[in-house]
Amino acid sequence: MDFYERAAIVCRSIPVGRVASYGQIALLCGKPKHARQVGYALNKGKLGADIPAHRVVNGQGFLSGAAAFETFDMQKTLLQGEGVEVRQTGKGWQTDMGRYGWKTTLADAEGFRARFEERGI
Repeated sequence: MDFYERAAIVCRSIPVGRVASYGQIALLCGKPKHARQVGYALNKGKLGADIPAHRVVNGQGFLSGAAAFETFDMQKTLLQGEGVEVRQTGKGWQTDMGRYGWKTTLADAEGFRARFEERGI
């Protein structure tokens, strides 16, 4: 299994105007305890250049922060450009996961599993 290849497929599937958590991506990859590995892969560019990394936030909807992007507000700006509301809190920039979170289903997870099996990953 190539976890990074799986994560890239899942990340590319996050719809415009939606966000997904690191844990959600790991779960859809079949490795629910690998949320930190998703973050590592995104931060180190291991998933490829065409990944919409700005759509990945933590489980509470907090944005990644300045270290992960070229400018301190790039993730916020990109999300707002897609219609995702982002607000400043005492803990940082946050989006509403209930409103903007990517709602995946068991059918989605099974679909990803089938794609992974087709590719031998």
